[in-house]
Amino acid sequence: MAVEVKELLEAGVHFGHLTRKWDPNMAPYVYMERNGIHIINLYKTAAKIDEAGAALAKIAASGRKILFVATKKQAKDIVAEKSGAINMPYITERWPGGMLTNFVTIRKAVKKMAMIDRMKKDGTFMTLSKKERLQVDRLRAKLEKNLGSIVDMTRLPGALFVVDIKREHIAIKEAQKLNIPIFAMVDTNSDPRQVDYVIPANDDASKSIDKVLSYVTAAIAEGLADRKADKDTDQDDDAAVAPTKKRASKAVVTDEEE
Repeated sequence: MAVEVKELLEAGVHFGHLTRKWDPNMAPYVYMERNGIHIINLYKTAAKIDEAGAALAKIAASGRKILFVATKKQAKDIVAEKSGAINMPYITERWPGGMLTNFVTIRKAVKKMAMIDRMKKDGTFMTLSKKERLQVDRLRAKLEKNLGSIVDMTRLPGALFVVDIKREHIAIKEAQKLNIPIFAMVDTNSDPRQVDYVIPANDDASKSIDKVLSYVTAAIAEGLADRKADKDTDQDDDAAVAPTKKRASKAVVTDEEE
């Protein structure tokens, strides 16, 4: 999916923050100043989206999960929709402290959801008192809200994709501790040095977030398709080899009989 600068422009990806709020480390990505606002160089944004997309496609093709993080109002629904469509985990509610650095505990909480579901299926749930059932239902709803979107993430993610690194600073720090590659939309008020793959972009407008996420998730989808194609090829090769092995073993038996 080729990145079109015109599409980025129409989505308002180029609008940065007020010049007085800028981070000087974003200088290489700033094109100019207009009416007290920094304008982002969209040619650099397009190049960075391509670079990030290629890296994310490789991670997806390797079978690792990419965790999307965006808890700000403008990004929540977009991230949930886009990442959900490619079956990638996401956090759009409050970031659970220790989500990465204490992953074992988080997995236990996810397993607790599965345990409650089993209780409801096998009838154990109905043996509880009304008060206990209410408490269990509340716990299940709370876990679903905060962790329901990461049920399939059975191990640490291969990468993190963040919208607004200032807001998601705890997630960034945890990923840095574990050397998990960080991909992010970085606005002019943030320090790009915290991120491995910087996408200079307006991270406040929903149109801008939607456009960048569309390119990113399309690249991941390509990586997943490549993985599936490789698996299918391997299966076809195994199927082709099997009859040959059968014939060879028959020949050996015949030789022994003779």
